[in-house]
Amino acid sequence: MSFETTTHISARAPIPRRASVSDQIRELLRQRIVSLELEPGQSLSRTDLAAYYEVSQTPIRDAMLRLEAEGLLRIFPQARTLVSLIDVDHARETQFLRLSLELEVARTLCERPGQAPIEALTGIVDEMEAAAGASDMTRFTQDDARFHRTLFAATAKDALWDLVVERSGHIDRLRKLNLPDPGKIERILASHRQIVSGLAAQDVEETTGAVRLHLGETLALADQIVAAHPDYFRTDSPPAP
Repeated sequence: MSFETTTHISARAPIPRRASVSDQIRELLRQRIVSLELEPGQSLSRTDLAAYYEVSQTPIRDAMLRLEAEGLLRIFPQARTLVSLIDVDHARETQFLRLSLELEVARTLCERPGQAPIEALTGIVDEMEAAAGASDMTRFTQDDARFHRTLFAATAKDALWDLVVERSGHIDRLRKLNLPDPGKIERILASHRQIVSGLAAQDVEETTGAVRLHLGETLALADQIVAAHPDYFRTDSPPAP
């Protein structure tokens, strides 16, 4: 794979004028990066993107600066902009943050009878299963995120979920590479159902155990994922302790 490949625009995708144009561009580009549609190391043209979204270069520039702050782009002024390579150390750090928060969310819901949104969570898992059956991995991934956001929202910690999402670009790309592995979809669904079961029973041990197992699986396979896709990853990160 060449890291000098520039985005080629074959069509246009004008964005609707509802919220801030810069916010919309940032979200659209972020989705394309996290989904690996825009590959690690790929060069992006501000001019081409402005033409594609039918906007001026100003919101493209603003969106790119925000994505650089998230670690998803590398901007070389007056030269080029690259989609960042995946940083496994950053993924580990974000995982530490997310696991700490989500374990506390799970524990809180177990200790407060009736607060866990069991019906909503069960419905989301059913939708994830349907998406998997239809091989719709985009919808599956979106529903997966909705499941976890629902947990945070149930404890009025939406802002903490937003923080996790903002930092999750590297680990989300790692998970995207892990998703096609045999049995991965089934394990995700099983762990989600176990989380719901634990919450319904107000069983802290079962629930937190399921959360820990679910969130830790991808990083446990990080070395294998890196070996399978070496061009996608930074090579200057120290090995895991």
